[in-house]
Amino acid sequence: MILGLDISTSVVGVCILNKKSELLLLNYINLEKEKSIFDKASKFKLELEKLTSKFEVKKIGIEENLQAFRPGLSSAKTIVTLARFNGICSYISQEVLNLTPEFINVNSARKNLGIKIDRKSSKNTKEQVQEFVSSLEPKFSWPTRILKSGPRKDLEVLIKECYDMADAYIIASDLAARE
Repeated sequence: MILGLDISTSVVGVCILNKKSELLLLNYINLEKEKSIFDKASKFKLELEKLTSKFEVKKIGIEENLQAFRPGLSSAKTIVTLARFNGICSYISQEVLNLTPEFINVNSARKNLGIKIDRKSSKNTKEQVQEFVSSLEPKFSWPTRILKSGPRKDLEVLIKECYDMADAYIIASDLAARE
């Protein structure tokens, strides 16, 4: 089994594929309610231990940290916090699974899988990636919610965690394609 993780301090996207690259699990770990980075790490470890009791993971891929500051996007403080948490979760993953994680650049993984991001599209990169994964996994039911107010009230939309799930799928798929 191959485990792909997209780690952030609020949500961890999780994907497990079998040897034939068939989807076994596509989910997320919500860390938003945890106050400290250590509470978040503890919850991540607990959820990872639950996963490993159900699946015999042989390889783990983790989305590589952001490598550069880009004005107007993440601040330096955010990048450092994410890198710190990614390191903690990477260590936990190695300890729980007894496997050394492979760090994968998500942009390279997307390219390897044939995802072409249309910069002129009205949809952002995350939305385009999720649609690509959805086209590969048409039987998968993505989690949704109903909007309660605003001009789109009563509209069913994907929950924001779907984008982290899609990136975890990309990471696992790229790692599977290397075998």
